[in-house]
Amino acid sequence: MRRSRLDELLPDFDFVATHSRRVAASPAAALAAARAVTPGEMPLVRLLYALRSGPALLTRGRGLPRAKRRALWEQMLESGFVGLVDADDELALGYVGQPWRLAGGSSAGVRSAGEWAEFSTPGHVKAAMNFRPEAADGGAVLTTETRVRATDDVSRRCFRRYWRVIRGGSGLIRRSWLRAAARRAEAA
Repeated sequence: MRRSRLDELLPDFDFVATHSRRVAASPAAALAAARAVTPGEMPLVRLLYALRSGPALLTRGRGLPRAKRRALWEQMLESGFVGLVDADDELALGYVGQPWRLAGGSSAGVRSAGEWAEFSTPGHVKAAMNFRPEAADGGAVLTTETRVRATDDVSRRCFRRYWRVIRGGSGLIRRSWLRAAARRAEAA
């Protein structure tokens, strides 16, 4: 298996989750499908995002992306994530924030891959999530990996408590995204 660009972007991390799914389509089709999947293809994701967004909607008027017919990847880029990799063999997003805070915490103001890479202000976590296809018999294996690194010990402890609560839901989101990408790629 070839190296992920996450190995360069976030080689040292405190938390990680990886999920894979076999797709009966080419690696290129599998990756294109992961980019194009909409929340409408993932009802569980829309529900989980709505639940998590409640406090932020009340305090800031905006929550996690869940427009039913628009690509979730693009919505995430519009909602504060930054594009880290956009290649034929891998896609990756970055995030900096305080997700353990009920309304999402204060904005870190990161707007580019360069700012994401340089960010080290205490009180936050840096996260990276990718999709990467590998050729396999009968198609591809599409993998998504999420890595998180805290910028200090206090943030690490805060995120560890948060991770215990949301890890299961986060895994459901990733697996749902992979299922929807597989359906989309195989139907094409």
